[in-house]
Amino acid sequence: MAVIEEQHSHLDTVSGATIAGICVGCIVFLISITAVAYKCYRRRVMRNAQNRLSSAIKKGLQESNSGSMKKSTPVRSSKIMKSKGTSPITPPDGESKLLHKMPSPGFTQTGIDPSAIKSEVYVENEKDGATPEKEEVMRGEPLDERPVKLGFVNFSVDYDPNKTALLVTISNATELPPRDPTLGGCDPYIKLQLLPEKKHKCKTRVLRKTLNPVYDETFTFFGINANQLQGITLHFVVLSFDRFSRDEIIGEIIHPLAGSEVGQKEVTFTREISARHLKFRSQGRGDLLVSLCYQPAANRLGVVVLKARNLPKMDITGLSDPYVKIYLLYNGQRIAKKKTHVKKRTLNPVFNESFLFDVPYNEGLQNISLEFLVLDWDRMTKNEVVGRLEVGVKCSGQELNHWNEVMNCPRKQIAEWHKLKE
Repeated sequence: MAVIEEQHSHLDTVSGATIAGICVGCIVFLISITAVAYKCYRRRVMRNAQNRLSSAIKKGLQESNSGSMKKSTPVRSSKIMKSKGTSPITPPDGESKLLHKMPSPGFTQTGIDPSAIKSEVYVENEKDGATPEKEEVMRGEPLDERPVKLGFVNFSVDYDPNKTALLVTISNATELPPRDPTLGGCDPYIKLQLLPEKKHKCKTRVLRKTLNPVYDETFTFFGINANQLQGITLHFVVLSFDRFSRDEIIGEIIHPLAGSEVGQKEVTFTREISARHLKFRSQGRGDLLVSLCYQPAANRLGVVVLKARNLPKMDITGLSDPYVKIYLLYNGQRIAKKKTHVKKRTLNPVFNESFLFDVPYNEGLQNISLEFLVLDWDRMTKNEVVGRLEVGVKCSGQELNHWNEVMNCPRKQIAEWHKLKE
């Protein structure tokens, strides 16, 4: 009996050790399978990110190589305005009773300060390609090469108290400069909007091959009370139509109604066209607060555009409509871009918008940089660049210090104020 009991205890010991070994083996096997699966997953994620980045790099290189070859043809409506024009909120015929129910545009009753008129600016087209203004700046052409005399515009302004409507008649323009001096003539038309609200805008028809176009078009802006007239400013932009490239801006007229007899009788004006300058006057461009975070495990760069301050006055109202475009640069080439929403009528916008960019696999941030463009949104003409900022290894000063801190402290949000530059 003692021998049998000893054999049983030996079997129990053996079977217990075997079960423990099998359990340990299963656990090790499961851990190995999990590690292999995770490694394959990470490799696949990295490969997909690298493929996306490679495609973006190729696209950026193609755009940079062919950017100068691109031309966009402006779309023109096939319906030509004959004699009358109305604002976008013009009521249908027979519904004049609804005029008093329409919301007023909310113009201020104070006059416009002529010192707030925008000065020299850079222009960036929101679409791809270069504008004539940008090309002149890039070629370094001096401003005094532009024509001294850009012509005149004759227009009249009247007010209808029964319809609470402002009537602006663009009669004609005279002595316009030719777009091509060798051929002579141009294809002019005029855009008009009411400041400061910018809610009303319209334009005349295009007249072909003339330097003295006669329009005789009346534009009616409804929903304007008589006590708002002194706070309204008329903004005319004279352009020359081009079927195969962008229309050329000949000049502009900014005409405040403050101090005039509009509202009492029809008043006729003749105003000289002034040039739209291409450079800022000597004033600060403001500051931009951005926060950056590098995530090496995911090969991503997080960008948070927080806010800006002390931006220059871009509009005649003394305010601006800023937004920010962010470009990811790889070896100096733009390969990805994002942009914030537009903040209306402010010189100290608060954005608080975050973005993620994929960076090259196993390269870190050595060949990567970020470019920020602060632009002023404009419904009538091209959006104008307020200021520029680049942060990266090839920069200097505060921008380089910020970038080095981002590289040395991964997975940490680091925010800095930066001065905007040209």
